[in-house]
Formats: sequence, structure tokens, C-alpha cells
Amino acid sequence: MSTTIRNIAIIAHVDHGKTTLVDAMLRQAGTFRANEAVAERVMDSNDLERERGITILAKNTAIYYQDSKINIVDTPGHADFGGEVERALKMVDGVILLVDASEGPLPQTRYVLSKALEAKLQPILVINKIDRPDARPQEVLNEVYDLFIDLDATEDQLDFPVLYTNGKLGLASTEIGKPGADLQPLFETILSTIPPASGDADGELQILVTNLDYSDYLGRLAIARVFNGTLRTGDEVNISKRDGSLQKTRITKLFSFAGLKRVDIEATEIGDIVAVAGVEGITIGETITGIENPAPLPAIVIDEPTIAIQFSVNNSPFAGREGQFVTSRNLRERLEKELLTNVSIRVEDTGSPDSFKVMGRGELQLAILIEMMRREGYEMMVGRPEIVTRTIDGKVMEPVEHLTIDIPETFIGTVIERLGPRKGEMTKMHNHGSGRVRLEFRVPSRGLIGLRSEMLTETRGTIVMNSLFDGYIPYQGEIPQRLTGALISDRAGTVTAYALDSLQDRGVLFVQPGAEAYEGMVVGEHSRDNDLDVNAVREKKLTNMRASSADDAIRLAPPRLLNLEQSIEFIADDELVEVTPKSLRLRKKILQANRRPKRHAVPVAQ
Repeated sequence: MSTTIRNIAIIAHVDHGKTTLVDAMLRQAGTFRANEAVAERVMDSNDLERERGITILAKNTAIYYQDSKINIVDTPGHADFGGEVERALKMVDGVILLVDASEGPLPQTRYVLSKALEAKLQPILVINKIDRPDARPQEVLNEVYDLFIDLDATEDQLDFPVLYTNGKLGLASTEIGKPGADLQPLFETILSTIPPASGDADGELQILVTNLDYSDYLGRLAIARVFNGTLRTGDEVNISKRDGSLQKTRITKLFSFAGLKRVDIEATEIGDIVAVAGVEGITIGETITGIENPAPLPAIVIDEPTIAIQFSVNNSPFAGREGQFVTSRNLRERLEKELLTNVSIRVEDTGSPDSFKVMGRGELQLAILIEMMRREGYEMMVGRPEIVTRTIDGKVMEPVEHLTIDIPETFIGTVIERLGPRKGEMTKMHNHGSGRVRLEFRVPSRGLIGLRSEMLTETRGTIVMNSLFDGYIPYQGEIPQRLTGALISDRAGTVTAYALDSLQDRGVLFVQPGAEAYEGMVVGEHSRDNDLDVNAVREKKLTNMRASSADDAIRLAPPRLLNLEQSIEFIADDELVEVTPKSLRLRKKILQANRRPKRHAVPVAQ
């Protein structure tokens, strides 16, 4: 076999164009037939990834260039999916660091690069979106050098090649201002910079499982990198489990990757990324090794989760109407299935058999999991996110985040004022001179819960904010939660425009006429700090009397329809989000008004 294998990961901040660049590489390497219809962002195969335009799962593909096979791993940019990034870096020998020519390095650029440098991987810098009118490639290059130095890069790592690309058009050049004709300079740079995969084909078998896939015909597929030895179809091997035990098994089928397809192979090559079929119970971080002299590789170490959300069985009056999977057994099985492929999530039982504590790296990661479950037909209730604390030397420590905020100058005061009560401490302020300012804060993770929606409102949607886990600090004391109360339906029925018309002066409504409501359901946000029980289903009494103003048309302000993340951020400690395949409803934990402790509640005269 004359091909040499190169393994490379594409790392970047979210939305800097990783997946688009991989598309162009696949096209130019002749992966697709000339007449083949190919979706844009072909690597984002999951529906949620396509809708949101973000990569959630690390995926791999392979292209052939000259006599080399280049395995490319596309990684997520969000820190919430850091588990995916850490796993992907175990598979590769080098990284393409992609940076937007205008925005420059951002928090997640820092995060993914620090992980790559720790793993001693060889970097190639690609400054993308060079066609942007506000592109500033030279300044961005200087900022990247500063970032490398800040992260204690070695001399070798600082000596990286630089390319300037337009990922959308598939152009790359080695000089600023000199547009390339295609991506050939990028392919050449990969071959000259990234070392070929090393290992001994006749040595002791060592294959590390870094990802999982599932096939309806073959069952679970382990996606793994071959570090040493050769594996053949039909071989009997040991699986070195995470707890140190060994499990004997026979390999029934092997695949390699070519483009987006899996190709049957009889034997593995050193350094290749392969899929292994038919191994029951195999999971991420385990090693496929020999029977005679097992030599397991170190397991993948993943950062600890920082945010927890309680998942419970839906017990609202509308439970079971829309979902297919509604029992605690369904919930448990689905969460256990998620644990098999998602290394950065933990699930714990609670005191109740009907609820589970799910811990992850951030609100977005857990919201994506809830959204995926809901689309699969699950019904559940989720509580307000809480932080996962640790006890270190007898002290309670809480996670802290490095928060970067990009805003127009006019909103600096507003942002600083909002972050004060949330225990935010400003560490840096940088004015780009373009009317926008970058502020950096250290904020306890708790202080970020509900911050995004509040900031978007305060800055009229102009804010760009990103956060990154930054270690643990001593517990910072109370952080004020939502300052407003809720408007709560005091009875069941169909919401009427007539009832909403009299309620809209009291706050912001979350429901439309015709929606179904039940007692204890939150129908809006009260403009004051107390909860208010209201009648949202009241109908107009019909009489034979007519008044001059009685039949005026009702004019309702459009309701604020919250999406899943906004709902999770909005709720208080005594509230839940009811999640079903078709609906999102906010509700009180205790539905009956006479059993619910009041938050200065004052009933409204109906």
C-alpha cells in the first residue's frame, strides 16, 4: 500500500467557516461525481446542525490527494461541545486553525487551540473569509501570534505556515492580497507540514476508540484510530474497558472512510481512521488490543461538567397527549443511550424514580439534547439550570467562566451595569476603533444563566457574546435571579383574546388566543416582582345590550413566543418547562394556587 496517511482536525471558533471549507476540500479533491447533487455544509448531517448552522458532533471524512490519504475531522466550535473537540484531537497529528479575517481569534479559538497545543499537534493557520469588506488579515495574524505566545506555544509550534482563504469559493493563497485559483496551496501545505502517521504495522495491536456511530444493519460502530499493529476481519481481540477489565470479542467487519462513505476493508493501515463493526458494548476511550499481550492506551480525559438540569417525567394535565415516549423507563433508556456517545455528559439518579439529574458543559449542550429528544417523540419536564460545585480543601468552589462580549460603544455602560450583580469582574477592554468594543469578564457560571436573552434585549440584538470555562473560584454568594414575577393561569380552558386584552397591560404575554391552558401554567411575565394568578380563558358575556365602545376590535400586542433555550433561561426555581414534540409550556412546580407558596402574590379581581 503506497499511500501515506495524514490525520488533521479543523478547529475554530463557531461560525468561522470550518464546515464550509471542508465542503470545498471534498469537492476539489474529486470526492463527488461531476453530476452528484451535494448539500451545502455536507458534514453537518444532523437536522439541528443544519437549522442552527453550527456543528454539534465531531465527524470525519477522507480525501485523496496525489498519493496521500488525508483524514479530516471537523470539530464543533462551541465550548459546550468541548468533549467532542478533545476526542477529535486524539485522532490526529496536526490541526488547521481557522480564524475569521475580520473577527480574529475569539474565546473558542483560544479553547480549541490550547487543547491542540497541549496535545503537541502541528498547526497550520488559515485566515478565512478574506473577501469580507472589513477583513484585516495582517492584524488578525498578529493577534494569533499573541495568542500562541499567551498559550506558551513551543518554538516549533510558533513556526506555523499561514494561508489566506475564501472557503465559500474554495480559494487559497500564501500571500495577502494575491487571490488563489483553488485550494491546491492548502493541500500542498498539509502534505509538507503535517507528519505522516507513525506506528509499527507488525507491533502490538493498539486501536483507540474516539467516536461511535450506529448502523441499522450492523449495530454499534466504533470509530477508532490505528496507533499500532494491524487488525484484520475475523481476528479475535481484547477490548480494554475504561475500568481496566478485558472483554474478548471477534471482529466481524472493518471499514475505512473515503469521502463521506464507508468502504469495506480486510485489514487496517497504520494511522488510518477506521470503523469497527459488531462489538457489543464498546464505548469511547476504550482500546482494541491483542489477545496475547494486551497494551491499552491511556483513556481520553474529558473536562468535568459545570451545569446540571433536572429531567422529569411530564405530569401536567396535558401529559401524554403529544409524545410517544412518556414514562421514566423511556427517559432512563434514552439518557443511557446518550451516555454511550456523548462523553461530556453525566447522568445521576435523584431521590425520585421519575427524575434524573443531567450534567453537561453548558446550557446550549443540554438544550440541544432536550431538543433532540423532543424531536424523537419524548415528553418531559426540565428545571432551571444549576451549577455543579466542588469541594476543594473543605471549601465550596464554583465554576467560573471567561466571558467575551463584543458590542457597539453605546452599550458599554449597560453591559457593565448588568454584570455587576452577577459578580462579573472586568479583566480587559479593547476598542477596535470601528465603533465596536470588546469587553472581557470573569463571571461565575451561575451568573451566565439567563444572561444571553437579557443582553440581547438590552443591546437591541447587537451583542456577540461567548464564554469559556476558566476553572473554579470560592462560592461567590447569592446572585439575584429573575426580578419579575409570572402571570399564572388560575384555571383550565382555551385562552381568549378578550381575556388577554385585559391582561396585556400587566406584563408580556407568552400565549396566543386559541392556546390551551391549565391551572398553574405560566402565560406571561408580570411587570412587577410578584406572581399573579389571572384568568386567561375568560369569555365575553353575551347580553342584548349594546354600548358604543363594546364592540371595538381587540388589538393585542404580539406575544413573546419563547424557544427552548429562552424558556430554560427564563424560569425561576419554582417553575418548570414542559417539553413535548409539539409544544413548550412554562408552569409552576405546584400547579394548585392554594397549595403554592406565594411570592408576594396578590390575586386579581376578575
